[in-house]
Amino acid sequence: MSTQRYSVTPHPIETILTWVKSGEIAIPEIQRPFVWEATKVRNLLDSLYQGYPVGYLIAWRNHTVKLKDGTTSAGKRILIDGQQRVTALMASLLGIEVLNDDYETVQIRIAFNPQEESFEVSNPAIRKNPAWLPDVAKVFDPAASVFQLVSDYCAANDGTSQNEVFKVIEKLRGIVHNHVGIIELSENLDIETVTEIFIRVNSAGSPLSQADFAMSKIAVNESYGGNTLRKAIDYFCHLAVAPDFLSKIRKGDKAFVESEFFEKMKWIAEVNDDIYDPSYTDMLRVAFTSEFGRGKLQDLVALLSGRNFETKQYEDEIAEDSFRKLKNGILAFINRTHFDRITMILRSAGFITSKLINSQNAVNFAYILYLRGRAEGVPAADLERAVRRWYAMSVLRGRYSGSPESTFDFDIRQISSKGVLAYVDVVVPNELPDSFWTGMLPQFMDTSSISSPYFLCYQAAQAKLGDKGFLSRDITVTDLLLNRADVHHVYPRQYLKDLKLSKGTYNQIANYVVAQSEINIAIGARAPSDYFKELAEQCSGGAKRYGGITDKVEMAANLQTNCIPTAMLDGQIRDFGEFLEERRKLMALKIKTWFEVL
Repeated sequence: MSTQRYSVTPHPIETILTWVKSGEIAIPEIQRPFVWEATKVRNLLDSLYQGYPVGYLIAWRNHTVKLKDGTTSAGKRILIDGQQRVTALMASLLGIEVLNDDYETVQIRIAFNPQEESFEVSNPAIRKNPAWLPDVAKVFDPAASVFQLVSDYCAANDGTSQNEVFKVIEKLRGIVHNHVGIIELSENLDIETVTEIFIRVNSAGSPLSQADFAMSKIAVNESYGGNTLRKAIDYFCHLAVAPDFLSKIRKGDKAFVESEFFEKMKWIAEVNDDIYDPSYTDMLRVAFTSEFGRGKLQDLVALLSGRNFETKQYEDEIAEDSFRKLKNGILAFINRTHFDRITMILRSAGFITSKLINSQNAVNFAYILYLRGRAEGVPAADLERAVRRWYAMSVLRGRYSGSPESTFDFDIRQISSKGVLAYVDVVVPNELPDSFWTGMLPQFMDTSSISSPYFLCYQAAQAKLGDKGFLSRDITVTDLLLNRADVHHVYPRQYLKDLKLSKGTYNQIANYVVAQSEINIAIGARAPSDYFKELAEQCSGGAKRYGGITDKVEMAANLQTNCIPTAMLDGQIRDFGEFLEERRKLMALKIKTWFEVL
């Protein structure tokens, strides 16, 4: 027989709001952008006014923690489901400001029409209309006089009955006495179970993860600077994609500006580079894994709670030390030298634009590897080479695409045991043996996905090796990738469509080359036999139709760097299937050549 691991108790909304204001229940999302539309807040108030149920709230009390002096302290309750609803009530009924998507503090004002008993999002027209009370928060203000409010309203609305309006206002004020059920999770549940519950119960709304739970855990901590740490994480990520946000921090969060984080992170607003725009999940993964030598974020939640993995007890000293280590990890992450170096390493491998980055977790672990290598004192040149090779291997083998946390955990533990260079030197050759380049990779390249990691690595290889674009005399692949490049079909798409080939066949990545748009347009839907014949003529004094190459040796060299069989220039045009098979092998060898010089 299953054991119920929670209790359910109804509480008046007024009591719940009082608990939140006093800190009895922590709502970490108060410090983060409020994702509800104002109309959803309006609907929530209307449901309460109509006496409809508005769902349960789920709370969990942190484990009792053993303090340094041997005494114990009961943990604070955290609201793990219902955060948006309670925040909506606090914003609309109590007038508390919330953060919008731009991290600006705003007020959500909901208007009420006592005559129609309806709610609406307040707007200029409503504020000018005396039939509406433009902000219900004023009705719930403890200092407000209901008698005065009703008198003023009736004076502005001829024909209204003070008695009727008073009844309606009292009904409105009474919604705070409506009961909402709080499901309190059992105090003896382990962190892993609570994390799983957190993820599951929030799955119907915005998808949440262990990182979200960890961020909630960080935000509600007051003893060790958790709220400021969480702001540092959120603000850095937002600045990376919205530099103008810097002025809003300066204006709206003086306390954070005076913290040690602001001066160390404001540089990111000056960076015009989107190769690595980390999310808060990315920052947590990198900071936690590099600093703690663990890869599972549920372990971070446990450690921040003070979990002693040996005794299974919770100790304040461990919680304090864990917040200190996480802070160090975040400071290392936002360090400009470190951040510039990891993006430089990616570019030096040929991944010169964010369009060539398809695995954020591979970038994250590359950053972890870099930070661990620095901590070990690995010489800069050796470390950069190790990180380049590890990142390329990770992308080619999809190392962090399946169960990234488990792989992160395994890799960092091995690195902690063996050291960065020793581990890289063991794993890379094992993952990329000779048979990979000649057998496995050509097979993997049998795909029509333009975002395939193999085609992305192929383009990075061309950029790194300084290749010219297909049929270009002067324009390099790097030039094309950084500006405007066309991915051209060697056997033109329309030509193959006319042969009744499927989209998955004519869009094979082995049929793609990076080319100038004007060359792509000039080729159009011509059959390969036709335009390769014209290329040969172009190299023998004929019309210059495709690009600026007029020398046959130079043309053959261009075809070779673009992995096109040079025999095609001599009229040996293969069946499309045979062409794909041969080109996959040539592209695989190009990628191998690239990897060897990383």
